[in-house]
Amino acid sequence: MANKIPRVPVREQDAKIRAKNFDEVCYGYSEEEAVLEASRCLNCKNPRCMAACPVNIKIPAFISELLNKNYKEAYKVISIDSSLPAICGRVCPQETQCEGSCILGVKGEPVAIGKLERFVADYNREHGVKFIGTAPKNGIKVAVVGSGPSGLSCASDLAKFGYDVTIFESLHKAGGVLTYGIPEFRLPKRKVVDKELANLSEMGIKIETDVLVAGSVSIDQLMEEEGFEAVFIGTGAGLPMFLNIPGENLNGVFSANEFLTRNNLMRAFDPESDTPIFIGGKMIVVGGGNVAMDAARTALRLGSEVTIVYRRSEKELPARAEEVEHAMQEGIKFEFLSDPVEIIGDEAGNVRAVKCVKMELGEPDSSGRRKPVAVEGSDYEIETDGVIVALGTRINSIIARTTEGLETDDRGRLIVNENTETTRPGVFAGGDIVTGAATVIMAMGEGRKAAAAIDKYIKSKIR
Repeated sequence: MANKIPRVPVREQDAKIRAKNFDEVCYGYSEEEAVLEASRCLNCKNPRCMAACPVNIKIPAFISELLNKNYKEAYKVISIDSSLPAICGRVCPQETQCEGSCILGVKGEPVAIGKLERFVADYNREHGVKFIGTAPKNGIKVAVVGSGPSGLSCASDLAKFGYDVTIFESLHKAGGVLTYGIPEFRLPKRKVVDKELANLSEMGIKIETDVLVAGSVSIDQLMEEEGFEAVFIGTGAGLPMFLNIPGENLNGVFSANEFLTRNNLMRAFDPESDTPIFIGGKMIVVGGGNVAMDAARTALRLGSEVTIVYRRSEKELPARAEEVEHAMQEGIKFEFLSDPVEIIGDEAGNVRAVKCVKMELGEPDSSGRRKPVAVEGSDYEIETDGVIVALGTRINSIIARTTEGLETDDRGRLIVNENTETTRPGVFAGGDIVTGAATVIMAMGEGRKAAAAIDKYIKSKIR
C-alpha cells in the first residue's frame, strides 16, 4: 500500500559546510525522488490537506499529475491558486497546515507536500514553462500598495480577472519580506524570488518601486486623480519591537529587521556589495521565532559565535521545527528559560555583555503558552559583542494617519469587514496590516480573498 512507503528524505548541505556559506540549505527532490514521494499520496476523496491550505491549492490533483510525470500540468494546477509556488514550497509552515492535516501523519509521516510543490515549481522554471492564464484586459485600473506576499497574491488574481494592476512599492526592489526578510540560504533571491516576480510582470502587472504611498502619493490621489477604481493595502507589519531595557541604545544593538534587510535586500553578505554590516566575534539574538532563527543563522555565516536567548523552554519555541533543527545542527547555542534585563556597555559605549535572569514557567497566558516568571536572585551575564533583537514586528500606521476614512484598532491594524473592505469604500486590505505578523501563505490567502472582493465591488459599480 502507498502509505507503507516511508517518506522520502530531502537532501541538504552538510551542516559544517553550510554554516560558512549562503547557498541554499535544502537541495530539494530529484525527479525520481519526487515521483516516489508522490506515490505515497492516498488521493483522498475529502482532502484535509487542501482545506488546511490558506490559498486552497488543489493538492491531490497536482500530486496526481506529478505522479504521472505530467509536470507541466501539475504546475498549471498549482498556479491556478498560487502565484508564488517556488517560494511557498520553501518557506510555508507545511507541518502545521497542509502536511499537518495529511491523513498519513496520524500514524506515520505525512506526504512532503511542500517539497513536492517546490519540485514542480523549480522543474518548470528550469525548463522555461510558464502559466499566465489571464482574462482579456478590461481597462479597469486597480492599485496594490505593497509588494509583499499579500500584495503579490492579490495582484495576481486581479490580473487573472482582467484588471489593469499596478503595484506600488516603497523600497527599491519588490518582494517585501520575501526580499528583505528571509535569508538567501532559505530563499534564493535571484534564482527564485526574482523569477517569480518576473512571472507576474509577464501577466501584465506593473510594479513601480521607490513610491511611498502616503508620502510620494496619497490614496486620495490614486483614486481621484489617477483613476484607480479600487485600492488594496498590503503593507505588512514592518516596524521592529524592542526590549525596552537599559543599554538598548549602545553601539552593537540592532533590530532583526535592520540586520536582515542589510544582509538580504542590500546583499551585505556578498563581498562585492558596498553595504556595511556590523558583526561581532560573539553575538546574542533575543527571541525564539522564525526571524530569530534567520538572524542567528545569518550572523553565524558572517563569522560570529551565536547564542539565542529565549525566555521559555525549547518546547515553546514558536519557530518552525525545521529551522530550529537546522540552527542547532549548525552550532548555534540556545540559552532557554532566560530573559535579558540589561545590556551592559564598555567605556566607549559598545556592547560588552547582556545581563539575564533565569525564568521558570507558570500558568498559560493568552497565547496558550505557559507564562515565564523570573527567578529571584538568578541574575547572570553573557559576554557578547552585539545584540540582535528579534521580538516580532508592529504596524506602521502612516497610511491610516494620512488617509481620511481609514480606521484602525488599538494595535494600529486596519479594520476591515468580512469582505476585506476597510472603513473607506473602495479601499481593501489584507495580510499583516490587518492580522498582525503572520506567515507568507496566510498573507497570500488574505490577498486572494481581497482580490475576489474587489472584483465583486467593481462589478457592482458597473451594473
